[in-house]
Amino acid sequence: MRRNILITGASSGLGAEMARQFAANGHNLALTARRTERLDALRSELVERYPQISVVTHSLDVTDHDQVFKVFRLIDGELPLDRIIVNAGLGKGAPLGTGRFDANRDTALTNFVGALAQVEAALELFRARNAGHLVLIASISALRGFPKTVTTYAATKAGLASIGEGLRLELMGKPIKASTIYPGYIRSEMNEHVPKAPFIVDTETGVRAMVAAIEAEKAKAYVPARPWWPLAQVMRVAPLPLLKRMI
Repeated sequence: MRRNILITGASSGLGAEMARQFAANGHNLALTARRTERLDALRSELVERYPQISVVTHSLDVTDHDQVFKVFRLIDGELPLDRIIVNAGLGKGAPLGTGRFDANRDTALTNFVGALAQVEAALELFRARNAGHLVLIASISALRGFPKTVTTYAATKAGLASIGEGLRLELMGKPIKASTIYPGYIRSEMNEHVPKAPFIVDTETGVRAMVAAIEAEKAKAYVPARPWWPLAQVMRVAPLPLLKRMI
């Protein structure tokens, strides 16, 4: 069992719900985010409900790369980490060329460069002990290019998925494992402004599928598996006119 888990971006949405479900499974947790007041509230909730586990919290802005390395090392000293979940991310964006480079830049810096810093910091710890499980939270949008406000977001998640595959090639047959999780449409704070999305599920249901895939240490998982596993196979090969109707 991967006893001690670090989750970044744990103050809300999928990260907070993963914390709740991993706590229910008996894992000790290290939770990071920029909004420490939410982390503190979540910690209080978890230790009251599950007094047998340890929960530590730390402020972390993943775009501060020096801080990423510092905080990961600090947490590992408090709670030797068996699994690190790279979850922190932004969902904002705008169609390219419409004057909102700032929004697309922030998403790229957080979701890809910030994630890269987390991967580097995690692998530094895991390589030192030749053990560990790295989990990358990508998105079903990583499978193909997406239009308009999602173009940059999808590109960052595709980059993250590529990192995961590269690591699996490098680490094949070794004790360090890397998983890439591709959530479909799961209701969260990030997408609460989206009125409708195909096959969307509530946060608890979607995260339950994510946690099951992570606990099983699947190399890749499209979650929830129904309908996203079969849809993923179609999305990979669909011609653009069909893809546009699907998304």
